[in-house]
Amino acid sequence: MAPAQAQALPTGQENTIVPEAVRDGIDLQINGEHYRHTGDPQMPLLWYLRDVLRLTGTKYGGEHGESGADLVLLDGKAVSAITQTMAKLAGKQVVTVEGLAANDGTLHPLQQAFIDEDAIGCGYCTPGWLIAGVDLLKRKPHPGDDDIDRLPNLCRCGCQTRVRRAIKRAAGKAPQS
Repeated sequence: MAPAQAQALPTGQENTIVPEAVRDGIDLQINGEHYRHTGDPQMPLLWYLRDVLRLTGTKYGGEHGESGADLVLLDGKAVSAITQTMAKLAGKQVVTVEGLAANDGTLHPLQQAFIDEDAIGCGYCTPGWLIAGVDLLKRKPHPGDDDIDRLPNLCRCGCQTRVRRAIKRAAGKAPQS
């Protein structure tokens, strides 16, 4: 055997594999799956979703979440993902736009209504509108125009009228869980 090969081969107990201890971290549920964040606890949820998990439906909407494009459901309520640090999320449940459809692929009634009403312009704001709409429909199954107008979302393509029609179309059909 060549000397280099002899040096590379482990001998005795050197070939024992010792697993690394489970790292402390922040445990949370995202779209029904368990995740443990072991990185910077001050990382905003938005960057964890997009950069770590590659769930890119939630968009950046400004450093304070002012456009509504970064909305997610946190324990069932719409919140800005850029304003939520991972440190605040231990034990919480997060649903992103990717988690709105049923496990069998059936779209949420609001997603289907967005398609039916052609309420998607460029699409950048659509995930935030869907999350805000789902939250609104849970709180108020038959919202009026004023309720919809109070949502924090902005659309620069001018789809607000179609979004309003989509939310009203989905009213009464959305799950109330």
